[in-house]
Amino acid sequence: MARTPLLMGNWKMYKTVAEARAFAEELGQHSQALGTAVDYAICAPFTSLHVLRVMLPAQVKMGAQNVYPEKEGAFTGEISPLMLAEFGTQYVLAGHSERRTLFGESDQMVNHKVRAIVDAGMIPVLCVGENLSQKESGQTQAIVSGQVTQGIAGLSSDAVARAVIAYEPVWAIGSGKTATAEDAETVAREIRSVIAEHVDAAAANAVRILYGGSVKPDNIAGFIQQPNIDGALVGGASLKASSFVEMASAIGGALA
Repeated sequence: MARTPLLMGNWKMYKTVAEARAFAEELGQHSQALGTAVDYAICAPFTSLHVLRVMLPAQVKMGAQNVYPEKEGAFTGEISPLMLAEFGTQYVLAGHSERRTLFGESDQMVNHKVRAIVDAGMIPVLCVGENLSQKESGQTQAIVSGQVTQGIAGLSSDAVARAVIAYEPVWAIGSGKTATAEDAETVAREIRSVIAEHVDAAAANAVRILYGGSVKPDNIAGFIQQPNIDGALVGGASLKASSFVEMASAIGGALA
Protein backbone atom coordinates (compact mmCIF):
# COMPACT_ATOMS: atom_id res chain seq x y z
CA MET A 1 0.00 0.00 0.00
CA ALA A 2 1.07 3.59 -0.56
CA ARG A 3 2.41 5.32 2.56
CA THR A 4 2.51 9.11 2.71
CA PRO A 5 6.05 10.34 3.48
CA LEU A 6 6.48 12.29 6.71
CA LEU A 7 9.02 15.04 7.39
CA MET A 8 9.16 15.62 11.14
CA GLY A 9 11.32 18.11 12.96
CA ASN A 10 12.42 17.58 16.58
CA TRP A 11 13.53 20.86 18.10
CA LYS A 12 14.70 19.24 21.34
CA MET A 13 15.40 21.91 24.00
CA TYR A 14 15.73 24.79 21.57
CA LYS A 15 13.65 27.90 20.81
CA THR A 16 11.93 30.34 23.08
CA VAL A 17 8.32 31.25 22.35
CA ALA A 18 9.52 34.30 20.38
CA GLU A 19 11.88 32.14 18.32
CA ALA A 20 9.14 29.59 17.65
CA ARG A 21 6.85 32.39 16.48
CA ALA A 22 9.53 33.70 14.12
CA PHE A 23 10.08 30.20 12.69
CA ALA A 24 6.36 29.73 12.08
CA GLU A 25 6.07 33.13 10.41
CA GLU A 26 8.99 32.40 8.08
CA LEU A 27 7.72 28.91 7.27
CA GLY A 28 4.31 30.37 6.50
CA GLN A 29 5.89 32.68 3.93
CA HIS A 30 7.21 29.62 2.09
CA SER A 31 4.28 27.27 2.69
CA GLN A 32 3.68 26.94 -1.05
CA ALA A 33 6.96 24.99 -1.20
CA LEU A 34 5.54 22.30 1.10
CA GLY A 35 4.16 19.81 -1.40
CA THR A 36 0.85 18.12 -0.73
CA ALA A 37 2.26 14.62 -1.31
CA VAL A 38 4.13 14.80 2.02
CA ASP A 39 2.98 15.13 5.65
CA TYR A 40 4.82 17.58 7.90
CA ALA A 41 5.17 18.00 11.65
CA ILE A 42 7.21 19.91 14.21
CA CYS A 43 7.85 18.43 17.66
CA ALA A 44 8.44 21.48 19.83
CA PRO A 45 8.99 22.22 23.52
CA PHE A 46 5.78 22.34 25.54
CA THR A 47 6.13 26.11 26.01
CA SER A 48 5.81 26.77 22.28
CA LEU A 49 2.85 24.56 21.46
CA HIS A 50 0.24 27.25 22.06
CA VAL A 51 1.97 29.55 19.55
CA LEU A 52 2.56 26.88 16.92
CA ARG A 53 -1.05 25.74 17.22
CA VAL A 54 -2.21 28.97 15.58
CA MET A 55 0.82 30.04 13.56
CA LEU A 56 2.15 26.97 11.75
CA PRO A 57 0.97 26.55 8.14
CA ALA A 58 -2.13 24.37 8.04
CA GLN A 59 -0.29 21.43 6.45
CA VAL A 60 2.30 21.31 9.26
CA LYS A 61 1.02 19.35 12.24
CA MET A 62 2.07 19.82 15.82
CA GLY A 63 4.02 17.27 17.81
CA ALA A 64 5.26 16.99 21.40
CA GLN A 65 8.60 15.57 22.49
CA ASN A 66 7.48 13.73 25.60
CA VAL A 67 4.47 12.85 27.77
CA TYR A 68 3.78 11.27 31.14
CA PRO A 69 1.54 8.20 30.74
CA GLU A 70 -1.16 9.12 33.27
CA LYS A 71 -4.28 11.20 32.76
CA GLU A 72 -3.66 13.29 35.89
CA GLY A 73 -2.20 13.05 39.35
CA ALA A 74 0.61 14.08 41.69
CA PHE A 75 3.36 14.07 39.06
CA THR A 76 5.01 17.45 39.54
CA GLY A 77 6.53 18.86 36.37
CA GLU A 78 4.93 16.36 33.99
CA ILE A 79 2.48 16.80 31.10
CA SER A 80 -0.41 14.38 30.55
CA PRO A 81 -1.70 12.98 27.25
CA LEU A 82 -5.02 14.78 27.78
CA MET A 83 -3.24 18.12 28.12
CA LEU A 84 -1.46 17.56 24.82
CA ALA A 85 -4.57 16.32 23.03
CA GLU A 86 -6.51 19.40 24.15
CA PHE A 87 -3.90 21.55 22.42
CA GLY A 88 -4.49 19.78 19.12
CA THR A 89 -1.23 17.84 19.28
CA GLN A 90 -1.19 15.08 16.68
CA TYR A 91 2.16 13.34 17.23
CA VAL A 92 4.12 12.54 20.40
CA LEU A 93 7.65 11.14 20.55
CA ALA A 94 8.23 8.14 22.81
CA GLY A 95 11.53 6.44 23.56
CA HIS A 96 13.90 8.96 22.00
CA SER A 97 17.46 7.89 22.78
CA GLU A 98 18.02 11.01 24.87
CA ARG A 99 15.07 10.04 27.08
CA ARG A 100 16.37 6.49 27.34
CA THR A 101 19.98 7.41 28.13
CA LEU A 102 19.72 10.70 30.06
CA PHE A 103 16.53 9.94 31.98
CA GLY A 104 16.70 6.17 32.27
CA GLU A 105 13.46 5.36 30.47
CA SER A 106 13.02 1.61 30.11
CA ASP A 107 11.29 -0.25 27.30
CA GLN A 108 8.40 -0.79 29.72
CA MET A 109 8.03 2.93 30.38
CA VAL A 110 8.23 3.66 26.66
CA ASN A 111 5.45 1.14 26.01
CA HIS A 112 3.35 2.72 28.76
CA LYS A 113 3.75 6.08 27.03
CA VAL A 114 2.97 4.66 23.58
CA ARG A 115 -0.28 3.13 24.84
CA ALA A 116 -1.25 6.34 26.65
CA ILE A 117 -0.65 8.37 23.49
CA VAL A 118 -2.87 6.03 21.49
CA ASP A 119 -5.58 6.07 24.16
CA ALA A 120 -5.64 9.88 23.99
CA GLY A 121 -6.24 9.78 20.22
CA MET A 122 -2.76 10.91 19.18
CA ILE A 123 -0.10 9.18 17.08
CA PRO A 124 2.97 7.78 18.83
CA VAL A 125 6.37 8.14 17.23
CA LEU A 126 8.29 5.21 18.70
CA CYS A 127 12.03 5.91 18.54
CA VAL A 128 14.43 2.96 18.37
CA GLY A 129 18.11 2.55 17.67
CA GLU A 130 21.41 1.06 18.76
CA ASN A 131 24.46 2.78 20.30
CA LEU A 132 27.99 2.57 18.93
CA SER A 133 29.15 -0.39 21.01
CA GLN A 134 26.03 -2.34 20.08
CA LYS A 135 26.58 -1.55 16.42
CA GLU A 136 30.23 -2.59 16.54
CA SER A 137 29.36 -5.88 18.24
CA GLY A 138 26.75 -6.75 15.60
CA GLN A 139 23.72 -6.28 17.84
CA THR A 140 21.83 -3.72 15.73
CA GLN A 141 19.05 -6.05 14.60
CA ALA A 142 18.56 -7.60 18.04
CA ILE A 143 18.45 -4.25 19.85
CA VAL A 144 16.09 -2.61 17.39
CA SER A 145 13.82 -5.64 17.12
CA GLY A 146 13.54 -5.83 20.90
CA GLN A 147 12.74 -2.14 21.25
CA VAL A 148 10.05 -2.36 18.56
CA THR A 149 8.47 -5.51 20.00
CA GLN A 150 8.31 -4.11 23.52
CA GLY A 151 7.33 -0.62 22.36
CA ILE A 152 4.19 -1.75 20.52
CA ALA A 153 3.16 -4.46 22.99
CA GLY A 154 -0.55 -4.37 23.73
CA LEU A 155 -1.51 -2.25 20.72
CA SER A 156 -4.16 -3.32 18.24
CA SER A 157 -3.29 -3.88 14.60
CA ASP A 158 -5.07 -0.63 13.68
CA ALA A 159 -3.10 1.34 16.29
CA VAL A 160 0.21 -0.04 15.03
CA ALA A 161 -0.79 0.74 11.45
CA ARG A 162 -1.37 4.40 12.38
CA ALA A 163 1.81 4.67 14.41
CA VAL A 164 5.20 5.97 13.30
CA ILE A 165 8.49 4.25 14.09
CA ALA A 166 11.69 6.29 13.89
CA TYR A 167 14.94 4.39 13.48
CA GLU A 168 17.64 6.62 14.94
CA PRO A 169 21.03 4.97 15.41
CA VAL A 170 22.25 6.61 18.61
CA TRP A 171 25.80 6.91 17.30
CA ALA A 172 24.55 9.10 14.44
CA ILE A 173 22.41 11.59 16.37
CA GLY A 174 24.08 15.00 16.39
CA SER A 175 27.42 13.47 15.46
CA GLY A 176 27.53 14.45 11.81
CA LYS A 177 27.69 10.75 10.99
CA THR A 178 24.87 8.98 9.22
CA ALA A 179 24.04 5.41 8.46
CA THR A 180 24.16 4.69 4.76
CA ALA A 181 20.79 4.68 3.06
CA GLU A 182 21.28 0.98 2.37
CA ASP A 183 22.05 0.18 6.02
CA ALA A 184 19.05 2.19 7.18
CA GLU A 185 16.89 0.34 4.67
CA THR A 186 18.08 -3.00 6.04
CA VAL A 187 16.97 -2.01 9.54
CA ALA A 188 13.64 -0.59 8.29
CA ARG A 189 12.95 -3.83 6.46
CA GLU A 190 13.67 -5.78 9.64
CA ILE A 191 11.28 -3.54 11.58
CA ARG A 192 8.48 -4.40 9.14
CA SER A 193 9.33 -8.06 9.48
CA VAL A 194 9.11 -7.85 13.28
CA ILE A 195 5.71 -6.13 13.09
CA ALA A 196 4.43 -8.70 10.60
CA GLU A 197 5.51 -11.47 13.00
CA HIS A 198 4.17 -9.93 16.20
CA VAL A 199 1.11 -8.09 14.87
CA ASP A 200 0.12 -8.81 11.27
CA ALA A 201 1.03 -8.09 7.66
CA ALA A 202 -1.51 -5.27 7.32
CA ALA A 203 0.05 -3.29 10.17
CA ALA A 204 3.56 -3.99 8.87
CA ASN A 205 2.66 -2.65 5.43
CA ALA A 206 0.91 0.44 6.78
CA VAL A 207 3.19 1.69 9.56
CA ARG A 208 5.45 4.57 8.57
CA ILE A 209 9.16 4.15 9.32
CA LEU A 210 11.38 7.24 9.49
CA TYR A 211 15.15 7.54 9.55
CA GLY A 212 16.83 9.97 11.93
CA GLY A 213 20.46 10.79 12.63
CA SER A 214 22.22 13.86 11.17
CA VAL A 215 19.68 14.16 8.36
CA LYS A 216 20.19 17.27 6.21
CA PRO A 217 18.82 18.74 2.97
CA ASP A 218 21.72 17.25 1.00
CA ASN A 219 21.27 13.64 2.18
CA ILE A 220 17.56 13.22 2.90
CA ALA A 221 16.64 12.16 -0.65
CA GLY A 222 18.81 9.06 -0.45
CA PHE A 223 16.84 7.78 2.51
CA ILE A 224 13.45 8.66 1.05
CA GLN A 225 14.21 6.64 -2.06
CA GLN A 226 14.51 3.43 -0.05
CA PRO A 227 11.36 1.28 -0.30
CA ASN A 228 10.87 0.81 3.47
CA ILE A 229 11.79 4.33 4.63
CA ASP A 230 8.88 6.77 4.66
CA GLY A 231 10.46 9.99 5.82
CA ALA A 232 12.80 11.48 8.37
CA LEU A 233 12.90 12.63 11.99
CA VAL A 234 15.24 15.59 11.85
CA GLY A 235 16.98 17.40 14.69
CA GLY A 236 19.33 20.31 14.04
CA ALA A 237 18.40 20.76 10.39
CA SER A 238 14.78 21.41 11.39
CA LEU A 239 15.61 24.47 13.49
CA LYS A 240 15.69 26.81 10.49
CA ALA A 241 12.60 27.30 8.36
CA SER A 242 14.75 27.57 5.23
CA SER A 243 16.37 24.21 5.93
CA PHE A 244 12.98 22.61 6.62
CA VAL A 245 11.72 23.88 3.26
CA GLU A 246 14.85 22.60 1.51
CA MET A 247 14.27 19.14 2.96
CA ALA A 248 10.64 19.24 1.86
CA SER A 249 11.76 20.12 -1.66
CA ALA A 250 14.35 17.34 -1.64
CA ILE A 251 11.68 14.81 -0.66
CA GLY A 252 9.43 16.10 -3.41
CA GLY A 253 12.24 15.67 -5.92
CA ALA A 254 12.96 12.15 -4.70
CA LEU A 255 9.31 11.20 -5.16
CA ALA A 256 9.04 12.66 -8.65
